[in-house]
Amino acid sequence: MKVLAFFNNKGGVGKTTLAYHFANMLSIQGIKTLVLDLDPQANLTSMFLKDESIERLLDEENGTIYKAILPVIEGQGPVVLPKLQQIRSNLRLISGDLSLSEIEDTLSIEWARGNDSNPTTFRRSISVTTIFWQVIQAANGPNDDIVILDVGPNLGAINRLALLCSDYVVVPLAPDLFSLKGLSNMGPKIAEWQLDWTSRREKAERIGLNVPSGTMQPIGYVLSRFSVRADRPAKAFARWSARIPQEFLRLLRQASESAPSLDADPYRLATMKDYRSLMPMAMEAHKPMFSLTPADGAIGGHQKAVEACYADYENLVTAVRFKMATDEASRIFVAS
Repeated sequence: MKVLAFFNNKGGVGKTTLAYHFANMLSIQGIKTLVLDLDPQANLTSMFLKDESIERLLDEENGTIYKAILPVIEGQGPVVLPKLQQIRSNLRLISGDLSLSEIEDTLSIEWARGNDSNPTTFRRSISVTTIFWQVIQAANGPNDDIVILDVGPNLGAINRLALLCSDYVVVPLAPDLFSLKGLSNMGPKIAEWQLDWTSRREKAERIGLNVPSGTMQPIGYVLSRFSVRADRPAKAFARWSARIPQEFLRLLRQASESAPSLDADPYRLATMKDYRSLMPMAMEAHKPMFSLTPADGAIGGHQKAVEACYADYENLVTAVRFKMATDEASRIFVAS
């Protein structure tokens, strides 16, 4: 099982849309996939489920991620196995919850206590700071091939703990100034989280606790919302997109060599179009854009767009899986 997070400090770059379609395409290809909606806005859950289903889950004792972790937060016991939503044969969802934002301060406090020398305080800190990992373990067992995490666009305590669970990070980007600024925030912060977690993980493992590795390796970026930016002068689009390869290499991979051009950049996993009217249809039908049919309103030129969308996500899945496999192989080689 590998855990993959879609993450950017900048909002509005198509992160949740990518996570939703990526997870669906994985399952179509026969890959057992578990999705966790860890964004307190719960937009990913709204894409998968109808309002009636979400309302019912919010009332159930173990209906959402928030309900699953609440016993640990309150010191009442271990995580509760959350109710898994079977979206299709190879795809399951743990629903998001707006109440998740209520525990942000608690998570920050417990993270700070992770440096405490008192064993009881340290154990409590590790128990709280690995709550999402515990949910994954409880929900997944050995059954899923890939776990997808969708998180909010910030560098807060929830996202820190979410990324601790991740083996890999994919960064959605738009070709604009603030996406590049987002990279300059993310790169140092991920490096800081990795470093902080290493000492805590080693200490936890010495006393026999099961904790995540905290690898959170950035394996590439997806340039999204292409057509929106195409409405701007081409010069402005080229200006920002041309800087992405070097900034990603410098900030997310901590490498000092010169980056290739955007077209030749091995970390550019895909360039995704804005499919315009397909997205509202997909939201209405609660299905991916690439699965829309004439019965959903995708007729005429829309069907060609549906086919193009399918090919784009098929290629993205291939690119991400290749990156994950090569990164894993290189780590095994270095270790040996």
